[in-house]
Amino acid sequence: MTVHIESKKEDIADIVLMPGDPLRAKYIAENFLTDYKLVNKVRNMFGYTGYYKGKRVTVFASGMGIPSIGIYSYELYKFYDVKKIIRIGTSGSFNKNIKVKDVVLSSGAYCKSYFDKLLNGNDIDYINSSETLNEDIKTVAKNANIPLKIGKTITSDVFDLYASSLEEFRSNFPDDDFLAVEMEAFGLFYVANYLGKEASCLMTVVDSFYDEKSLTSEERETSLNQMITLALDAAIM
Repeated sequence: MTVHIESKKEDIADIVLMPGDPLRAKYIAENFLTDYKLVNKVRNMFGYTGYYKGKRVTVFASGMGIPSIGIYSYELYKFYDVKKIIRIGTSGSFNKNIKVKDVVLSSGAYCKSYFDKLLNGNDIDYINSSETLNEDIKTVAKNANIPLKIGKTITSDVFDLYASSLEEFRSNFPDDDFLAVEMEAFGLFYVANYLGKEASCLMTVVDSFYDEKSLTSEERETSLNQMITLALDAAIM
């Protein structure tokens, strides 16, 4: 047990899917896993362990933002011997080539944050995700005929839609072709790299500055289910 996780060590699989929303973790367990059980409910940050295609998998929510995913990923890697975590979530985009419903695989995350400096004294603004785990995801996507957008993404401490203006928000980041914007991946990748573990991030784009399409609840669920299945199949390779 840790300060934030009540699970026994044997309750957690070495493969973890990590949505931000605790209720999405519950949804994944109920709809994709067999013989699952609730293994954490501290702070209502639900974690479930069960079986997917006969292999043991844990689904554990991260909450929102780098500090939250930093805590849970650190404790799962460090104290529960988790080997790999795939973050699955939603994102926005201000890339004209990215459309709502696209699935993005982050090759690495850029972030202006003190997280790295405070954790272990480093001062960087970009970190790669795990190449090996990304290759598994790409293989599964290709075999399942799921188109992936692959490239660099931005992790922001501010929900981008609340920024005073798009141009002001974008001016905080290098003028590179970033595919998507979310709020957790940099923290996850940094902790994984620090502890010698694997981490990836899959995102379904649900809003875009250049695509005004809005998803119905049914479309959102279908799109997320495709991403969840992709992550699960890659995780158990």
